[in-house]
Amino acid sequence: MDILGYLAEHFDLPILDWIMANLWCPFLDAVMPVITVLGDAGIFWIALAAVFLLLPKHRKMGLSMGVALMMGLVICNMILKPVVGRIRPYDYQLEFFQKTIPLLIERQHDFSFPSGHTIASFEAAVAMLICNKKLGIPAMILAVLIAFSRMYLYVHYPTDVIASVILGTGLAFLAVFLVNKGWALWETRKNKA
Repeated sequence: MDILGYLAEHFDLPILDWIMANLWCPFLDAVMPVITVLGDAGIFWIALAAVFLLLPKHRKMGLSMGVALMMGLVICNMILKPVVGRIRPYDYQLEFFQKTIPLLIERQHDFSFPSGHTIASFEAAVAMLICNKKLGIPAMILAVLIAFSRMYLYVHYPTDVIASVILGTGLAFLAVFLVNKGWALWETRKNKA
């Protein structure tokens, strides 16, 4: 058994099964699919970054969010997902245990690791938190809810989500650093002109 299979059977699936057995209820069954949509393709966060780019007071924050989201797109969707090739937890349950998991949203058509919803949410929310705590705190709450929704809906393993939180947070810090350096350089050149 490979490391991902070991993690799935000894860590991930027991957590997902516990969530399903203890937390699934009509209220969350209705709310979690709505919350998860906010992470679809990072569209909500991209739109928010675009709005901030239009506002001079928040332009640097919008740029930081955009840079983080672009890095995440390349690293998550173009590199890690196809290289790791981890099957979704509901597919793992069916393939190895002949157990069908009832899904509250439609089946996902890409690999499981990492969670693109979680990475995009944490890239954007952490960048916001670094740049503006007042706006960043509600963004972080939403990011946590989106990340949890991926496990609640049984479409990601907890290790997918944990790794994605770490990666998204790291990319947010890197993006803010790069934007601050570039912004300072641009300001210096503008002032010399």
